Amino acid sequence: MNEDKQRAKVLYNKIIPVHLDANFFFERAVRSLDRNHYDKALRYFGKAVEYEPDNPVNHCNVAGVMSEMGDYAGSNIVLSQVIENIDPNMTECYFYMANNFANMEKFEEAEKAIVTYLEEDGVGQFLEEAEEMMDLLLYELDRPTKLTRIKSREGMVEHEHARTLLEEGKFAQAVDLLEKIVVSNSDFLAARNNLALAYYYVGLFEKAKITIQEVLEQDPGNLHGLCNLAIFYQHENDMTQLLPLLHMLSVTVPFHQEHLFKLATTMGILGQHEQAYRHFRRLLKDEELNWDPSLYHYSATAAFNCGRYVDAERYWRYAIKIDPESNVPKYYLSQLQQFQEGLTKQPKISYHYHLPFEEQLKQWDQDDEGITDEIIQNPLIRSSFFWALRHGDTATKLQVIQSFALIADEEVKKVLEALLQESDEDEVIKEAAMLVLQGINEEALIDDSLSMGEGIPSLHIVREPSSEDWDDSSSTVVDRTLEMMDYAGDLAQQQDVQSLWTEFLHKSYPDTPELRHTEAWSAALEYWASKMMGQPTTYQKVAERYGLSASTVSRYARRMDSVCHMKDRNG
Repeated sequence: MNEDKQRAKVLYNKIIPVHLDANFFFERAVRSLDRNHYDKALRYFGKAVEYEPDNPVNHCNVAGVMSEMGDYAGSNIVLSQVIENIDPNMTECYFYMANNFANMEKFEEAEKAIVTYLEEDGVGQFLEEAEEMMDLLLYELDRPTKLTRIKSREGMVEHEHARTLLEEGKFAQAVDLLEKIVVSNSDFLAARNNLALAYYYVGLFEKAKITIQEVLEQDPGNLHGLCNLAIFYQHENDMTQLLPLLHMLSVTVPFHQEHLFKLATTMGILGQHEQAYRHFRRLLKDEELNWDPSLYHYSATAAFNCGRYVDAERYWRYAIKIDPESNVPKYYLSQLQQFQEGLTKQPKISYHYHLPFEEQLKQWDQDDEGITDEIIQNPLIRSSFFWALRHGDTATKLQVIQSFALIADEEVKKVLEALLQESDEDEVIKEAAMLVLQGINEEALIDDSLSMGEGIPSLHIVREPSSEDWDDSSSTVVDRTLEMMDYAGDLAQQQDVQSLWTEFLHKSYPDTPELRHTEAWSAALEYWASKMMGQPTTYQKVAERYGLSASTVSRYARRMDSVCHMKDRNG
């Protein structure tokens, strides 16, 4: 008897107790799914719901299995109950419902569900799949779906516009837009990083530094933020903060192209030229980048500052080859040659792909055309203006302000107005700024009076532009494009090219650009015409055909895009 009790006790100690809870049935359901036993999986998930009826995930699992078994209507009933009774924030249920409706060929209901998902879901877990479904619905319903917003991409469109403003050198406008974006999207770190850069470009370093610190509070490892902060520390000569940060950046080896470029330029600005040179050489091996003349300038600059003069000369010569119209590589190559011949002291070479400000002023003085529209719209040149205004000596600042009188756009007006608010600025500088502002405002008043008819006996009539407003160079652009595209026998395609160019001229009016550079405008027209006709092309391919640089084609194509919104048409 005692032996039987002892054996029973031993057997009892070997029994593993089973806890029947939601996790137990969840694991059983997953195993059943792996074996394609959907009926068992449905029962097990149903049991999980019984143990945890308030857990929306369990209900969604039930709905998922029902959908796999073809019970799309039943699946949607469960999903609707989740949203209405358990967790209204479970917005992915709308995506699941849209799939069920599509499988039932109820495309109108599927459209409503997918629109609700896109407009209410802030995570965007199924964003790509939702976009694919939108394509399906476009085909099935034969009409585009009306969509007011995509919540998970909130601020993205505005951010892209702000980046465009930065690229165009419209820094004050970029600041205004980016400030609004970060207020409404506090965790949008890319926008906050770009806001810091915009502050930096206009010389507001304290604001730039604070903005970067806000980025790093949310993401301490943000490489763009760390690089920008290091540059700000150097600007303040704060070596205590800079040195440990510099050491961390020195041992960082980025994988992504964008991060590598950011680190390379940062190390160059910080005077770590050997590391910058190594990073730039890695970038030159990338086929997507090695056509960019500015990258060869950066590499040449790093090489020169390392004492690698043969490499520097080779890179600048290559930059001239792919961007023959630019004076930048030619200028620095001449600086190198004069230094090697002992005619000058070792020059200070900037990583920026533009001429030193003093050299720009000298060339504009010698040029009969002075400061052209193309110069005014160049973002690198505009940034050098703002930089010189904040950090140049008195003579340089006065030259900048004098140049601003020729530009006289809204950006200049905002910069000069901000300058007048600087308490420690020289009064001579403020007086010069005030005079230029008065001139800009007087021109604006004259324009307003003309348009309103104030004090003017005749009316200021705005009319549609006619063919008389375009000179012969306009038709030459079209003729050259058609000649290069070889559409002599295709009247329809000829008409498409002509219509696109006419649209650009009409929408540009009365600010129609000068068309003296026929080849560049023809290349830009061919680029967008090819895109419209579904023909694959790149700036580089078009540039080679016209004997231009890719950057030139890109610049003129962007001008057309800013007027005609070509990117939106071509996806």
